[in-house]
Amino acid sequence: MASATTIKSTTKTYKAFIKNQCNSTTYPSDCYKSLSPYASTIKTNPVNLCNTSLYVTLKAARSYYVSISSLTKQKRLSLIDKAIVKDCVDELGDCVDELTQSLNAMKNLGGSYEEIQFQMSNIKTWVSASITDEDTCTDGFVGRKVNSNVKKQITECIKSLTVMTSNSLALVNSLNIY
Repeated sequence: MASATTIKSTTKTYKAFIKNQCNSTTYPSDCYKSLSPYASTIKTNPVNLCNTSLYVTLKAARSYYVSISSLTKQKRLSLIDKAIVKDCVDELGDCVDELTQSLNAMKNLGGSYEEIQFQMSNIKTWVSASITDEDTCTDGFVGRKVNSNVKKQITECIKSLTVMTSNSLALVNSLNIY
């Protein structure tokens, strides 16, 4: 049985790996904060790191999808507010789909060099598309008077999700399989 000191040392090594990898992202402290709880899963494996990052981002996207969808139940929303919320929900649905495809591809990564490169290209495209969908979600605010609570809730969700997705993309981009 491993001693408590050995386990603590190993966990420290895993967290140092995550911190080092997160330093290559645009939002390193957010990256570390979201991934360090998964240190024992990630260990010092870059593929595990990318899988976990995509998983955490997908989990957040699903949560924000539900949260923003619930805005449609608010009373006294204008037709413009309802349309903006609906558009955002549609964009987040696409985001969830793209992140799901990315995570599934990462989990099934393998084959020849060419196959892996093709799979990695698809993963990068899907994660990038997800960021575009997140940005598109807030485009409905431009030049329109929008309910301040609706705007605030959507903006906060999208900002948080964009940070996570950007970090996931940076980690995937830095992954060197061969």
